[in-house]
Amino acid sequence: MSPTGDHDRAASARAGFRAALPYAAVGLVLSMSFGILARDSGFSAEATIVMSAIVFAGSAQFAAVSILASGGTATAAVAAAALMNSRFLPMGIALGPSLPGRAPWRAAQGQAVVDASWAMANRGDGTFDRWFLFGSTAPQYVTWIVGTVVGALGGDLFSDPSRFGLDAIYPTFFLALMLAEVKDRTTLAVAVVGGLVALSLVPVAPAGLPVLAASLVALWGLRRAGRAA
Repeated sequence: MSPTGDHDRAASARAGFRAALPYAAVGLVLSMSFGILARDSGFSAEATIVMSAIVFAGSAQFAAVSILASGGTATAAVAAAALMNSRFLPMGIALGPSLPGRAPWRAAQGQAVVDASWAMANRGDGTFDRWFLFGSTAPQYVTWIVGTVVGALGGDLFSDPSRFGLDAIYPTFFLALMLAEVKDRTTLAVAVVGGLVALSLVPVAPAGLPVLAASLVALWGLRRAGRAA
């Protein structure tokens, strides 16, 4: 590899690192909230930290913990987390051609995909800058782990999350995710119907089922969008 090529890679990674710092700061607060909620839900500090290190997916982690905390089964928790993370399948398919090497090596590189990094690494022509992707994911991963550790080991300092407003981060986080996706009437309809389905099932259905049922509304939305196209 030429010195110029190495320089371009390093420059791209540094640019990605700088671009991701705001997202990393937000992730620090979110993961701190996750650490607190997981401990309050009965998780050990070790299990909480390991989950963040391995899963590294905010929406999936919050969903799984909330279902288990409300009495849901592990199967429901895993299914909800899988649905939350199903968006990474098409994202990975789009990214794949921009990654070199055999399938196992491309899969390993694909572990760096998170929402913000994937979007920022998109060159706009169907290709992705993988070094920008790596650089932008690095600080987000570090702050996600650091925040989880602080939340999980905070002890009495964070025994009452409402003192710091951290209890509001969880619903606000999902509301922000939803608002970011509401771009037309179809997605708005999916959001409203999904919310109504969940609300109607919460009083009568086992924990976890309302989340899964509401997620299935997206299939209706996808079919509707396909017809419109």
